Amino acid sequence: MDDMSLKDYLAEGGMLTSPANVPPRYRAELLKLMATFVDSELAGAAGFADTINRGPGIKERIAAAKIVLEKTDNADKVLKIMGDFGADEVRYANHHPWTARLDRDADIGTRRVEHDMRLAVFNYPLEGWGDAVVMNLLMGQAVGVQMGEFVKVSYQPLAEAFRGIAPVEARHAELAHEGMQRLIAEDQGDQLQASVHYWWPRVAASFGIGNPDRFEALREMGLRHTPNAELKSAWEARAGETLSQLGLKAT
Repeated sequence: MDDMSLKDYLAEGGMLTSPANVPPRYRAELLKLMATFVDSELAGAAGFADTINRGPGIKERIAAAKIVLEKTDNADKVLKIMGDFGADEVRYANHHPWTARLDRDADIGTRRVEHDMRLAVFNYPLEGWGDAVVMNLLMGQAVGVQMGEFVKVSYQPLAEAFRGIAPVEARHAELAHEGMQRLIAEDQGDQLQASVHYWWPRVAASFGIGNPDRFEALREMGLRHTPNAELKSAWEARAGETLSQLGLKAT
């Protein structure tokens, strides 16, 4: 299959199945997508691990530990696919400072830092149990929206991995919602609202600023399907409705 016919094949929904038939530019973009997911999962898990023992009860600590375990496992599933492309899986998992965080009042927008490819939101520290629950609720719903894109990527092994990961991530958002309900019942609404104000713009930034030319190139490769602005709007609607049900406001 020559380059032109491959481009048409991908643009029409075709799937690639192994590193052997992946062209160089496609390979680079696919690895970037996978690295962003793996690094975000590992950084997110590392940050949330520190909050496990801050849980107000055994049930909450079990839920937090489950999230840490499963996010690490989700990262491993995708990292194994990166290994098919030559990534050193052991060194990769141990090389980056996954617990590294910026100051709470830092503002890096959508920029990455030098450590790794994690989304910018995972560079900010959590402050206490309630703050962690808010972040996990908002980011969990963002991941839910983004998973709608990931399960359709044109590299079949990755799409299949994401189809297995999607319900696990959805359950994490549900656990965060349950945690929020308990905290609201304990009259912690004001503290939670302050955390919403903090995390909302940072989670929103995870959708990026959008580059039409880059999106079109990725769409032609079957690695993107929905523009960033549409994904962000879907998250805003979903998260805003959830917050409203909890008696909180998005901004």
